Amino acid sequence: MTSLNSFGARSELTVDAKKYTYFRLDAVEGLNTLPYSLKVLAENLLRTEDGANVTAEQITALANWDPTAQPNTEIQFTPARVVMQDFTGVPCIVDLATMREAVADLGGDPTRINPLAPAEMVIDHSVQIDSFGLTQSLEVNKEREYERNAERYQFLRWGQGAFENFRVVPPGTGIVHQVNIEYLARTVFTETTEDGTVLAYPDTCVGTDSHTTMVNGLGVLGWGVGGIEAEAAMLGQPVSMLIPRVVGFKLTGSIPAGATATDVVLTITQMLRQHGVVGKFVEFYGESVGEVPLANRATIGNMSPEFGSTAAIFPIDNVTLDYLRLTGRSEESIRVVEEYAKAQGLWHDPSREAQYSEYLELDLSTVVPSIAGPKRPQDRIELTRAKESFREALPTYAPGAEAQAAEESGDGRAHKVTPVTLADGTQTTLDHGAVAIASITSCTNTSNPSVMVAAGILARNAVARGLTTKPWVKTSTAPGSQVVTEYYEKAGLWPALNALGFNVVGYGCTTCIGNSGPLPAEVSQVVNDADLAVVSVLSGNRNFEGRINPDVKMNYLASPPLVIAYALAGTMDFDFDTEPLGQDPEGNDVFLADIWPDADEVQATIDQTIDREMYTTGYANVFAGDERWQGLDTPDGDIFAWDDASTYVRKPPYFDGMGLDPEPVSDIHGARVLLKLGDSVTTDHISPAGAFKEDTPAGRYLREHGVVRKDFNSYGSRRGNHEVMIRGTFANIRIRNEMVPGVEGGFTKDFTQEGAPTVAVYDAAQASLKAGVPLVVLGGKEYGSGSSRDWAAKGTSLLGVRAVITESFERIHRSNLIGMGVLPLQFPEGETRDTLGLTGDEVFDITGIEELNEGRTPRTVHVTATRQGAEPIEFDAVVRIDTPGEADYYRNGGILQYVLRNLARK
Repeated sequence: MTSLNSFGARSELTVDAKKYTYFRLDAVEGLNTLPYSLKVLAENLLRTEDGANVTAEQITALANWDPTAQPNTEIQFTPARVVMQDFTGVPCIVDLATMREAVADLGGDPTRINPLAPAEMVIDHSVQIDSFGLTQSLEVNKEREYERNAERYQFLRWGQGAFENFRVVPPGTGIVHQVNIEYLARTVFTETTEDGTVLAYPDTCVGTDSHTTMVNGLGVLGWGVGGIEAEAAMLGQPVSMLIPRVVGFKLTGSIPAGATATDVVLTITQMLRQHGVVGKFVEFYGESVGEVPLANRATIGNMSPEFGSTAAIFPIDNVTLDYLRLTGRSEESIRVVEEYAKAQGLWHDPSREAQYSEYLELDLSTVVPSIAGPKRPQDRIELTRAKESFREALPTYAPGAEAQAAEESGDGRAHKVTPVTLADGTQTTLDHGAVAIASITSCTNTSNPSVMVAAGILARNAVARGLTTKPWVKTSTAPGSQVVTEYYEKAGLWPALNALGFNVVGYGCTTCIGNSGPLPAEVSQVVNDADLAVVSVLSGNRNFEGRINPDVKMNYLASPPLVIAYALAGTMDFDFDTEPLGQDPEGNDVFLADIWPDADEVQATIDQTIDREMYTTGYANVFAGDERWQGLDTPDGDIFAWDDASTYVRKPPYFDGMGLDPEPVSDIHGARVLLKLGDSVTTDHISPAGAFKEDTPAGRYLREHGVVRKDFNSYGSRRGNHEVMIRGTFANIRIRNEMVPGVEGGFTKDFTQEGAPTVAVYDAAQASLKAGVPLVVLGGKEYGSGSSRDWAAKGTSLLGVRAVITESFERIHRSNLIGMGVLPLQFPEGETRDTLGLTGDEVFDITGIEELNEGRTPRTVHVTATRQGAEPIEFDAVVRIDTPGEADYYRNGGILQYVLRNLARK
């Protein structure tokens, strides 16, 4: 948009004799004293002020920001670009293709549906670990990836040709967030306008992955949004938000020897989740910020969704510039970053402390080695307590029959030693706590040389002492980018890693997203037959139930060197201080302390092996792809030719029968409860990403369409097909619906049948839709935490759910529900589904919603829940439509319908 510049902020900055236009923050009193993150928002408003979406009142509100106030002022944020990965990005492009047809149906020009700002997708979520522990594993997995996903990749290549401003980084390049910080991120954007002026402004982005916040480590303000909100942003719709509270997080001291960046981020995750930062910005400041390497900053920023914050940002300083230089950015662009940041007050000055809403502090010297688990990232465990903590958690995952064995063993745990013969003929035993998966994976740690090199050196030390990983452990390394492979090669670390089975299996999210691949058949059979509570240990950011592997009940996050250590131990029931990992050739016990890498050796290896050329060479042809990508048969044309036989890409029903004017919103009458859920229900619970079995509704659908089990792929890869995704909604194998106690998985009551039998959630929802019965979902605290998964909201909507009533929502999922026309409601303060006496058997009436038709957003709506033989339960639920913009989206049935109608009218 063209700024009206009513504040006189337009100015010129000269860098190396070249002139740049920019919008000075100090032109408005109060803006240049804001925290770093709010300064970026203020510049965004100054530059995009248009009198309609962005008003002078919004800029004034930021200038007068009261750090102690609760958020109550709406602003419109226009990100400079959108970043996507393929699991979330494919449905985005499917929706845009569908919108083109819908615009044509409404009498508009379909080619007007185009990203207005750069939209970049990195394909990183589709590689699965079918092969592991072999030199050929990388090639085998890549071949299977293309076999499974050819339809999706052909569709994305069509999109790259059909849409302007849309680029795709082909598979096998790296993980989206690492590619973002290493190549895509600009830190300061420069853009040549129509009149030839070169405009400079902060790089900002939204992404269709919750860990988009990794780029916060580079001083770039960005966060994850649902795919539907990202699509709207691509089409020029600003992101509606309230001016947030900003938490100042002061860093002091230095990380001690033996601790890693992973230990730091797990400590910060625990602190911030306990403090409560949902919907807030977190900003790091203090004398020690300058001592935090960029890779560590990126690791901390990456985990922002695990804290619950919107963003977790570091300011620009010399560390930022050094990283930009290392990763191959031009000297011209680096000079612009430096001069722009200093001119705008965005340069970090530890002697000048901004005023924040809330304050926390961490002395880095107090950080100790840690892991987190068995099901939440914030559940940090000091490594010295890992064995004890595992034993305390085990009864939840292995109850009942093991009690007698535990009593007889005398060691306080439930043993269930079970013999197994491995594929190579090795005879061994498995027990509760056996490490079934040890994976160096995910964007969080594989971008960080300090922990990756530490893992390689630990492997080398282990091999030198004659140690081997246990034969039942599925081991893997999935680097975040090919640069990791290159510096491992240069440092001579691959031979030891390969000897321990940590061969490269692919360049993508793999285990962290649930693409761990199957366990070896003989291990899987014993685990399931004996109902063993085995574990995974991964260097990732998510360990939610049912996410990593369907055979694995307990999941732990750890640094890359600790992942290898647990593969050597073979069990979580292990004390690294007192128990040896094995013996050397002379028969001496070898402990973890004996092979733990020296911090000075790690740093020296980094200094000697990582250089700028690795990045400039690695990203020279980043969008070209290999011969497989280039050889795909790619369709063309402005309108996509849907294939009715496709089980990957289908036209969704969101715009079917849509007119230029929305239907009035209505109150909800006669609704039944689809599920009654507890606390910390994640978007993985609502819409799983991993594998699924033949007897599930999604499996039945694929078999009916001629797909054999080995080609099912995953829910994530099928997100371009709404039929699969509806059937997968609330189908996580670990979800617990309180309406059917004792039953685990996606099951509920079918109230359309006499006796309300227990059936699959999808089947119950279809029966309700057929009977014309609306649905509601009940939940607890932190509903919708985790990934920015738009299908968690899309699936909820398409199942016929009209409202979700919880104690509290995570930010992204609440926004996504509104974006799909689902009403988010909260129980009255201090009340829960249980204190109100709700069982899930009630019939719900929700009144007061129709007030929205009059242009007002009600603060509460009245809920009446009636159950046969009981007094009606009545309460006023809080309406979590937080901004006028969100009210517009809800009135239109969703954000895409709102945008589409506006485009069609123009």
